[in-house]
Amino acid sequence: MKRIAPLAISLSIFCAQLARSDETKPASLDDLKKLDIICFVPAYLAKDFKFKEAKIIYEDDPTEGHEGQRVPTYAIEWSNSRNATFSIESAWEGIGDRNIMESEDSEEAEFQSPLFGRVYLIYTPKGKGDTGVKKEIRSNWVEDANMRAEAQLKLPVRGRYHGFTGSNMTVAEFEKIVNSLHSIKGDGKTASGPPPLKLHPKIFDMIDCWLSDSESPVVTEINLNAVEMNSNQFNMDDVKSDGEWMRAPTKEDGGFMRYRVIGLKDNRYTVQFQENGGGSLTTDSTIEFTIEKRTIQKDGKPATIAVLRVMSYKSK
Repeated sequence: MKRIAPLAISLSIFCAQLARSDETKPASLDDLKKLDIICFVPAYLAKDFKFKEAKIIYEDDPTEGHEGQRVPTYAIEWSNSRNATFSIESAWEGIGDRNIMESEDSEEAEFQSPLFGRVYLIYTPKGKGDTGVKKEIRSNWVEDANMRAEAQLKLPVRGRYHGFTGSNMTVAEFEKIVNSLHSIKGDGKTASGPPPLKLHPKIFDMIDCWLSDSESPVVTEINLNAVEMNSNQFNMDDVKSDGEWMRAPTKEDGGFMRYRVIGLKDNRYTVQFQENGGGSLTTDSTIEFTIEKRTIQKDGKPATIAVLRVMSYKSK
């Protein structure tokens, strides 16, 4: 399983962290609503979970020209009588990899979130898949909508990273909570807009047949782990956001392939996929699919992979 640190800790940032003066204040949910950042809360929690505490952490802004200004982040936790907890922490810079545990009895996994895309996690003890209660489950950092919008900035203004931790619960329960997260302000634009699928448009090109052929879909299941590793064929540096579309150029001059998410129900995505070979004709298809985990034999050993599985296909 790939471990991802969206922003590696550099020596200069680490030194700045040590020198920074932080101020932590207890907070209510209403206090979080007043912040000019996205604070997440779950729509789903088991019935016996209750709000435990929240904190607002103010940090000095070291950015040139911002001397004396304070940057807020937040932390929040829920718990129940069985010592199960779910908590969220946030950060705005200088983060490291959360997907690490000192325990040797740990295992990595991932799932697809409608809000954050692929979420990497680690838990202990390992084994028993989604059904066993885990002592601790920890996600890696994910980016909110503001962070993605401010990707070109050296340091974010309103964007934040968010990390999730669960204890004494199953992986399935943890995933259900994370997939229910939304902005505490109830802002549908930032909380429940189309999921930011980080897929290369070429994946959908493999599903379509050639214009000279007549039968689609050609490929109905794709190994997303292999796609992620095979950067020569699926170079994500070529993929750019174009409004609501994710777009990549084709080999032909002026050609492109692009997709946009037009629906999500449960774990079933619907995308519109278009391809242009550099001329006047643009092909158009609608593809419904799920992203699931599957165990296969690889080099004689069981391996769990994430697969995109086509559920329906329609071309115009």
